[in-house]
Amino acid sequence: MEPLRQFSGVERAAVLMMLVGEEEAAAILQKLEPEEVRQLGKAMFTVADVSEEEVESVLDDFIAHARDRTAIGFDPRPKIAGMMNKALGPEKADSVLAQITPPEAACAIDLLDWMDPGEIASLIETEHPQIAAVLIANLDPAVAGQVLEILPEHLQPQILHRVARLGPVTPEAIDTLRAALSARIGQPQSGTGLQMGGTKDAAKILSSARKATEARVMPKLAKLDRDVARQIEEAMFVFDNLLEMDDKNLGVLIRNVDTDLLVRALKGIDEAGRNRFLGCMSARAADGIRDEMEERGPMRLSEVLDAQKAVIATARSLAKEGTIMMGGGEDDYV
Repeated sequence: MEPLRQFSGVERAAVLMMLVGEEEAAAILQKLEPEEVRQLGKAMFTVADVSEEEVESVLDDFIAHARDRTAIGFDPRPKIAGMMNKALGPEKADSVLAQITPPEAACAIDLLDWMDPGEIASLIETEHPQIAAVLIANLDPAVAGQVLEILPEHLQPQILHRVARLGPVTPEAIDTLRAALSARIGQPQSGTGLQMGGTKDAAKILSSARKATEARVMPKLAKLDRDVARQIEEAMFVFDNLLEMDDKNLGVLIRNVDTDLLVRALKGIDEAGRNRFLGCMSARAADGIRDEMEERGPMRLSEVLDAQKAVIATARSLAKEGTIMMGGGEDDYV
């Protein structure tokens, strides 16, 4: 008797997915991120030939139910396609299946979050920057950030600038986009207008890219449009992001902020956030801040927001000087 295969975690999950009904499997898939769906889908093809003994080793407490609901050595395509369609809808399901199905059963590729960033970049790098901006604005920010990094450097600030300036997009513009892409990937067309883009979306995209990309793109973007660059920079960093700094850097920032300003800024965050700041101070200084916050009583929101913007401006200034490092430790290393 041959030894049983050792399944990875995702393969064990795939065995379970192949045992349950399509409705149950679809409900599970709806809770997952696109990359998790892709990994699980690939694993389902891998375990399609799972033996009964292997099922028992993975799901000892579920074997009776498993024997009623699964067949050994069956073609997994109809079951996988059915659960993907119910969970994601036809277009997204086709995109996922196109990436995980063996070549002889590949389906048409859809765009958006369910397409590989490299494929998206290759599709749009020769298109007009406005078309590229419309497409990127439709993507999940994390995916859009990866696509931006892959695109040629000279296009990055142009496209990000156009994303920031997007607003209502006419059906004609959407049709132009679809026509340009459908000629290459065979996707059906339909015309509806969309509201997309803006500085916040542009900021999310750039925040999802690597720090090196941000450092390269922002100066070029500022030359294109200083106001848009400033708006994107402000949208990229909010007061709560300061909490991602380590104790040492946060402590340096606090020492460079006026006490009155810090008191007003801390009035606008929750107790956990306040404790994070105060924990980087001496006990005596922290007690003084708490006492002053209590004495101040309620404050106008506009006053609190202005104080927080001032603290953020100080943090960015210190970061540009190299005095502190901002962020959660995800900077690039070479």
